[in-house]
Amino acid sequence: MSKKQAREAIQTPKGTHDILPGDFPYWDKIVKIGESLAEFYGFQRIETPHFEKTDLFTRTLGDTSDVVEKQMYSFRTRGGDTLTLRPEGTAPVARAFIEHGMSQWPQPVKLFYHGSFFRHENPQRGRFREFGQFGFELIGDEDPVSDAFIIRIFYTMLEEVGFKNIAVHINTMGDDESRASFKKELTAFYRKKINSLCKDCKRRLKENPLRLLDCKEQSCVELKEHAPQILKYLSEASKKQFKVLLEYLDEGKIPYFLNPHLVRGFDYYTGAVFEIFINCEDGSVPETVEESTTQGKPVPIAMASGGRYDNLIYHLGGKRTSAVGGGFGIDRVVQEMKTQGVQPLTTPEPRLFLVQLGPAAKKKLYALLEGFRKAGIPVAESLTRDSIKTQLKIASKIGVDYALILGQREALEGTVIIREMTTGAQETVFMDKVIEEVKTRLKNKKR
Repeated sequence: MSKKQAREAIQTPKGTHDILPGDFPYWDKIVKIGESLAEFYGFQRIETPHFEKTDLFTRTLGDTSDVVEKQMYSFRTRGGDTLTLRPEGTAPVARAFIEHGMSQWPQPVKLFYHGSFFRHENPQRGRFREFGQFGFELIGDEDPVSDAFIIRIFYTMLEEVGFKNIAVHINTMGDDESRASFKKELTAFYRKKINSLCKDCKRRLKENPLRLLDCKEQSCVELKEHAPQILKYLSEASKKQFKVLLEYLDEGKIPYFLNPHLVRGFDYYTGAVFEIFINCEDGSVPETVEESTTQGKPVPIAMASGGRYDNLIYHLGGKRTSAVGGGFGIDRVVQEMKTQGVQPLTTPEPRLFLVQLGPAAKKKLYALLEGFRKAGIPVAESLTRDSIKTQLKIASKIGVDYALILGQREALEGTVIIREMTTGAQETVFMDKVIEEVKTRLKNKKR
């Protein structure tokens, strides 16, 4: 290695980013809201490994899905195992449900999680190769009210974070009977248009026709507008399930738009599927990057998505189990919060500043800090500085109500000077009484 190479600054890998201290108030707001909703609706936290056996994803997401074809980070271990960094959260939770015998737990089993996930995508606005996700899974119930609960939770998260013009795009994949009829008609339609399809879609037509509706190539997007719609091929049972779900959304006053071409990107979805957008005033969303950059108004952005997956646990070796869930992209939400000026989580501002002069005073205040922490009094300090004048300037800039001043004399006498910052009035109190004295003063001096 050359000296030049050794001195070159190493940066984050493409598609990843550091979460800096200024970012965490945004992250913390999202997580706090999500965990509060989880507690209210009875969801328990689960964490699965960051990597799983590759078969878990190839068997469930679909060989023709973009994630399996292009985006998974897979590797072979020294022991010969083939593993993959988790690209999504539902399949690992389903695996855990089977592995830990959760079918014997009281049903439905409600689980939530948040953490890092990984996809080798082209980095773009709000999309990274390592990304944070908050997910909810409700396993063991086929009633449409479960779908409505999941949608309600994600909608409420976005609402309480502070976004406006939130709307749900919703469709249904129907049951096995419905999908069989629909696939037949869809295949017949696209065979007549095969010369207009992109290279990937020509292959998808043979392997999995439903993936044609998920393509973002301009020519395929235009064809999709004239393709058959699954709503016309629903069985009576599927119609009833979907109708009841929409009635729940109506009752909950959750704005939604029927999107007959919404299919989601994974093969395990059955029944209702959804995406939740912000900046969605009239229900329309851009299909392509070109369209999104020419509208001249805030672009609708998908923030959460999910749906029902009644066959997933069975395909993984478990019993037939109804389930519904979804995920919420944290990085994307944080980015839009900043773009739109949505306020992050605020922490209590310090109302007290500790000022010291000399080694003995510094040691006394170092010990006193823990007492204020236990008393729940936010304080600020600058123990690394030695100038009282400099420390008082910092206290004034922060805007605290009081400064505690401790010099060598006070350290020897066991006292502290309490200085009222607005008037400059000072009073000396004993150190063992200072916390109670400060508590009383702050209580009486409300902002």
